[in-house]
Amino acid sequence: MEHQKTPRLILFTDIGDTIIDEGTEIRDESGTVIHADCIPGARETALRLYETGYRIVMVADGTVQSFANTMRENGLDRIFAARVISEAVGEEKPSQRMFGEAMASLGLTEADKARILMIGNNVARDIAGANRFGIRSVLLTWSKRRSFEASSPDEVPTYRIAAPKELIPLLARLEEEAAG
Repeated sequence: MEHQKTPRLILFTDIGDTIIDEGTEIRDESGTVIHADCIPGARETALRLYETGYRIVMVADGTVQSFANTMRENGLDRIFAARVISEAVGEEKPSQRMFGEAMASLGLTEADKARILMIGNNVARDIAGANRFGIRSVLLTWSKRRSFEASSPDEVPTYRIAAPKELIPLLARLEEEAAG
């Protein structure tokens, strides 16, 4: 009897308009997000990937408390193997330090870069940052709050998806290719 293999790929993910719908955010007087809803299909997709065994690292710009609030509220606080948040790091994406901290949080080495995918919605921050760091990028085009037009080769994603649920068949295909 063959058991399902542990996924080889490692997922780094942005949060705003990648998992959380920024249009639903409610902030307190200090600017901390105290409520926000997930974008359609994001919660279910994230939980399924976690339950399948994917290691997921939050790589996001914002405050630690905002992400604690929204992940807890949406039942996603347990899915992250690590959280790399700009407030704690002291830099924002596309800073290479954000991606380096994410790798270090899982004890990953340069050789592991081929197994990492960064999922995000911002070509200048998520996609350019990942590409410059030497990892593959997935652009989620669900939100229309910003342009997805690349202004440099660094901003061209490796893959594009229009909805979170499209990540599942993409990862299945990439896992199959990785298995040889």
